[in-house]
Amino acid sequence: MIRPFQFAAAFLLVLLAGCAEPDHYPVSGQECSEGDPVQDLSASDCSPPT
Repeated sequence: MIRPFQFAAAFLLVLLAGCAEPDHYPVSGQECSEGDPVQDLSASDCSPPT
C-alpha cells in the first residue's frame, strides 16, 4: 500500500514536470541543447534487459 507521503511526492513530481518550459529539462531547469547525449536515447535504451 502506498503511503500518503509517497503518493503526494509522486503527484507533485508529475505536476512539476508538466510545468517545465519547452526546451528545458523539468527537474534541473537547464536548457536543452543539440549536443546533449540524451538526445540520442530511445525508450528501448531505458528498459531493463530481459
